[in-house]
Amino acid sequence: MVATAKAIDTKVMLSINNIEVIYDHVILVLKGVSLEVPEQGIVALLGANGAGKSTTLKAISNLLRAERGDISKGTIEFRGERIDTLTSSDLVRKGIIQVMEGRHCFEHLTVDENLLTGAYTRKDGGAAIQRDLELVYSYFPILKQRSKIQAGYASGGEQQMIAIGRALMSRPKMILLDEPSMGLAPQLVEEIFEIVKRLNTEEGVTFLLAEQNTNFALRYAHYGYILENGRVVLDGTAEELRNNKDVKEFYLGISEGKRVNFRKVKHYRRRKRWLA
Repeated sequence: MVATAKAIDTKVMLSINNIEVIYDHVILVLKGVSLEVPEQGIVALLGANGAGKSTTLKAISNLLRAERGDISKGTIEFRGERIDTLTSSDLVRKGIIQVMEGRHCFEHLTVDENLLTGAYTRKDGGAAIQRDLELVYSYFPILKQRSKIQAGYASGGEQQMIAIGRALMSRPKMILLDEPSMGLAPQLVEEIFEIVKRLNTEEGVTFLLAEQNTNFALRYAHYGYILENGRVVLDGTAEELRNNKDVKEFYLGISEGKRVNFRKVKHYRRRKRWLA
């Protein structure tokens, strides 16, 4: 189901301004990345493995230092306030939370307990937290059925739902969603993206998602940025990107109305057209 056009608040929620990221004081990973995420929007960061998508999300959520990375240039602003100097816990309190790649759960805790860990920063009392727990279960009914099992025994799709549900328990304004389709069957991927769409429409949650599955991402996002080798090489509305000849050929596998054999695709042709 393709995301229909909707009126998105044009007010910018997140602004990344010409950031560079260096690992181990030597390896330049992001090279002047700039992008914007509007309030109540779904924005996709697209590109191949190693393009810099996850690094961009970690730069926003200030998780780089755990991997010996630093923002060496540029700024990141959330609702007009500079945030690239704040701690990760400060960012959670401001309403920014990242769902990491790989469906990280506390395997020894139950589904219920995993979800409740997402509310650790809240100060609004047990009744409000319980209401939000039931809200999460309304979006993920399969989790309610399995609420008392240990998360380690949940399927991959269920663990992805737990990770997103745990993020929702913090009452986020923005969720940074890293590779939600990784390792999941197409039917489960579509289910996850449908829930993302509902959370955006019904709860007003803004999403910035990093995704290799360009086809799915452009069906549900409103806007997209394509990264290659740490640079933004193309951006536009989801419709513009879906109809772009290069995107269709190199990311959707369609050229002149026919499927492309990826073994015959030449990387330099894309680079020459986009970066000339």
